[in-house]
Amino acid sequence: MEEKVLDFTAVHDCTKKIRAIHDTMDVLSGKWKISIIACLCYEPMRFSELLKEVNGISGKMLSRELKDLEMNKLVIRKVLDTKPVTVTYQISEYGKSLKELTNVIAEWGIKHREQIVNSPKHTMI
Repeated sequence: MEEKVLDFTAVHDCTKKIRAIHDTMDVLSGKWKISIIACLCYEPMRFSELLKEVNGISGKMLSRELKDLEMNKLVIRKVLDTKPVTVTYQISEYGKSLKELTNVIAEWGIKHREQIVNSPKHTMI
């Protein structure tokens, strides 16, 4: 009987990758952050514009999520010297690194929806 040898390099790589995934999910956790980032990747927006664009989010939750994204250096809050004061949010240079990720997630979501909608119904035995 052949003895299995554990590949410690592969285990270390897997552990490192899982830790990185957990870090990413901690920053992007919740229902709304990726949607907010995806919106801001295309253009800066005012709070009220984001509230309309991110369907279903409350003002309180949007405010909380924007503060968290700002704290993680993904979003920049700009206060413009207008009357009344105008506040806009834009994606930071660092946050722009997530644009490809949001596109990949969106593409996968479209394919997944098609897969589920077009699949025959399964019956329970």
